[in-house]
Amino acid sequence: MVMPAGASPILLVMLLCQVAPSKQEPVPVQLRLAGPRGPAGEGRLEVLYQGRWGTVCDDGFDFHVATVACRQLGYTAAITWTHSATYGQGEGPIWLDNVRCGGSESSLAECVHNGWGTSDCHHGEDAGVVCSGQRLPGGSPQAISSDHLGEQVPGLSLEEVRLKPILARAKLRMPVMEGAVEVKHNGHWRQVCNAGWTRNNSRVVCGMLGFPQEKHLDTRFYQKLWNKKLKDPNSNLKTLSQKNSFWVHRVRCRGTEPHLSRCPTEVSPPAPRQHACPRGMHAIVSCLPGPAFQKGTGKGRSKTPPGKALPVRLRAGTHAGEGRVEVLRHGQWGTVCDKQWDLAAASVVCRQLGYGTAKQALLGAQMGQGLGPIHMSEVRCTGHEHSLGECHFQDAEQSGCRHEADAAVRCHIPNMDFKSQVRLAGGRSPDEGVVEVLVPVQGHLQWGAVCGAQWGLNEAMVVCRQLGLGFASHALQETWYWAGSPDASQVVMSGVRCAGTELALQECQRHGPIHCPSGGGRFSAGVTCTAHAPDLVMNAQLVQETAYLEDRPLELLYCAHEERCLSRSADHMQWPYGHRRLLRFSSQIHNLGRADFRPRMGRHAWTWHQCHRHFHSIEVFTHYDLLTLNGSKVAEGHKASFCLEDTSCPEGLQRRFACANFGEQGVSVGCWDTYRHDIDCQWIDITDVPPGSYTFQVVVNPKHEVAESDFSNNVMRCQCKYDGQRVWMHGCHTSDAYGADVVNDLERRERLANNLV
Repeated sequence: MVMPAGASPILLVMLLCQVAPSKQEPVPVQLRLAGPRGPAGEGRLEVLYQGRWGTVCDDGFDFHVATVACRQLGYTAAITWTHSATYGQGEGPIWLDNVRCGGSESSLAECVHNGWGTSDCHHGEDAGVVCSGQRLPGGSPQAISSDHLGEQVPGLSLEEVRLKPILARAKLRMPVMEGAVEVKHNGHWRQVCNAGWTRNNSRVVCGMLGFPQEKHLDTRFYQKLWNKKLKDPNSNLKTLSQKNSFWVHRVRCRGTEPHLSRCPTEVSPPAPRQHACPRGMHAIVSCLPGPAFQKGTGKGRSKTPPGKALPVRLRAGTHAGEGRVEVLRHGQWGTVCDKQWDLAAASVVCRQLGYGTAKQALLGAQMGQGLGPIHMSEVRCTGHEHSLGECHFQDAEQSGCRHEADAAVRCHIPNMDFKSQVRLAGGRSPDEGVVEVLVPVQGHLQWGAVCGAQWGLNEAMVVCRQLGLGFASHALQETWYWAGSPDASQVVMSGVRCAGTELALQECQRHGPIHCPSGGGRFSAGVTCTAHAPDLVMNAQLVQETAYLEDRPLELLYCAHEERCLSRSADHMQWPYGHRRLLRFSSQIHNLGRADFRPRMGRHAWTWHQCHRHFHSIEVFTHYDLLTLNGSKVAEGHKASFCLEDTSCPEGLQRRFACANFGEQGVSVGCWDTYRHDIDCQWIDITDVPPGSYTFQVVVNPKHEVAESDFSNNVMRCQCKYDGQRVWMHGCHTSDAYGADVVNDLERRERLANNLV
């Protein structure tokens, strides 16, 4: 700068202040998560700046930066952050480097950084974040929510609904199924006037409370109680009922609404000084629970017309009443495309399954991708249907849908208060610890421990679901490092056996008198829970297409013999002379869950096999069996998991696990691991098997060494015909792919063909 002649030093300071750079206003930017499709809320962090998407370098990246990014993305908090392109390498510019945030900023652009596009990083240093699954109000998850969807009644905010039990028997029941309707309006509870109350209103209320149906109710007895209480001088009901702030004046529902706030409602009467409920009382509702929430035999089970009934089920849900929607058509289970998927259709599914209305209609395979056919697309329901099959829909083959668009639901379920009957103690975080249960002991409710003997993943799954913590990742029979609560040291439950589908541990089978030889204490049961879990499924069609026989010389089978991949009769042969007859096939194992499938043991515990020169990360990954039609085993094989990796991934996903160079092993979400027919041990040795008809069976993760969200699809079966020289495979299917009628018919035909009936 040239200083004017005669200028004073003060003028110089003023000029310098004018040209000094001031703090720039934050540039408005958008963020997104990219990379492999995993659980919602995690991925490679990308920034949109000047119309181009770019990445963020991991230099200086910390939890404060992740917190700001997650909050800007619409999530409540950050769980962790990742470095070194964990979610794959991005493309384009690296917009931000050395980002430093205090944690309170509303946008990443408000944080300090090197400057836009100023970086010495490469894409191998791209940062990622893992955000909590809960979104902030105003966030935009790929879901249609019953309490945020569409146009609600102007000026009305009905946040919650509850039933206040009046009769003594209703107060003792759980869940509460009958009582006076109370709604929360602008933070205050009000009663609803019964004037003009209809059964359609009751249907909507019951649906919000997790019940599929309403029940006709004679309210004359309730009217007598109301009148009696009005005359009681010790009751303040008469005074309260005179105030309009005590009431919601009128509700008019069609019966198809997923939420009471969608019904036309008058909180106050139209006339200024009109009483809100003249000569009336509170509305009374009685609901019928679904089969899973009934005690006893099952009254109130909804009747579905047999003509258009399509059985439905939910898969891969973290909690009860949620999951990927699958329907049974033409004897085979398949998914539903999310085109035009809405709360009306989702509510039909929920009610059909014995839940209430839908809380959310989820899009974009948020509950994992299915495998197999996509049966339905563009489903349109009125809300009065008893079955999804009664709704209008198109065959998905005509719509070009893929499993990336599988629809899912979250349903309203009754409040059973199960969560208050179990707790975890002594863990490092709220999702792990010693299992403690509240059960009756000598007539009194008492907290106590669960015997660790025979404790397994099925039991742990029930505990995690009961607590609302998702899936079990570990079931521990010894809890040396976790101190239980002092008031729960006594063992109050032993011999627990769960199917894995129960809603509470108290519903599982267990010993009558307690029998725990280990005595509890450090041998009490424990669990570790996780919000997401993998789900392995075998590609049955590939097995059917690739099966063949090979007579393999013994001189090529030394390594396979060392790894016990041949029948025992091979021990007595004159090596290296002779051969073994092998039934070979390819297998492709998909991870359809919402978390990566990883070996339970860390790489430090993997076993090196010198013969094949590879590491075994799981002792037994799959069982291969040949069974008679009566179920007796005639030949078997096993496949040690020497190399769990992402062989292939769908378009848009990147491989993250590879075995080369002692790499990390696993199967990423949405990817699959392929074992070709021409590698060792990818067979069953049938040298000693006579000709005949058999069942070929593959079990993935047979010992449940790694927790999954669904073990029911880990078994694959085929019908197998062997004539001594050739082999035919047909009817290959996973254990839950077909309806029971189809499976029974396949087995019946095989038995008839072989005179086994």
